[in-house]
Amino acid sequence: MELDDTDRAILRLLQEDARTPFSEIARRIDMSSATVHDRVGRLEEAGVIEGYHARVDPKALGYDVSAFVGLRVEQGREEDALERLREIDGITEVHLTTGEYDVVMRVHAPDIDDLREIMFDNVAQMGGFARSQTMIILGTDYDAVGVPIPEGDDSMKESPGEFGEGTRSDSGSER
Repeated sequence: MELDDTDRAILRLLQEDARTPFSEIARRIDMSSATVHDRVGRLEEAGVIEGYHARVDPKALGYDVSAFVGLRVEQGREEDALERLREIDGITEVHLTTGEYDVVMRVHAPDIDDLREIMFDNVAQMGGFARSQTMIILGTDYDAVGVPIPEGDDSMKESPGEFGEGTRSDSGSER
């Protein structure tokens, strides 16, 4: 789907706050609410907008430990590994990657003992993994809310920052 400047402006505003009413988006980009509604519908149908989500702080739910885990998967077992990892509570992201590890995942756990349980009693027991490395997240300095939306040829009345609003943590705690 080819995006024009209006589509990009709408996407930037929705990444900044997905609850922004169409009437407010319309006002900010000098367009009618009906046009914004139609454009958003078209972006949803094309799969550009994949959904709307609340950002939840894991620590607020008692997940005090977060980690990235790199896994080296035995050759030919990648799809099986990805399928099995989806079933483990606490694993919130699983990515097939290049480099030292075939899979990189994000894990949230209430404490270090629960993280150990996820890794040793669940992941390691599955088999099919040649190596793993767990990197505990000590703090998150920046976590972008959205993806970069490229600039177009025209300039809109108002456009938020290129990456949307990110979360910067001054305390160093993970968000």
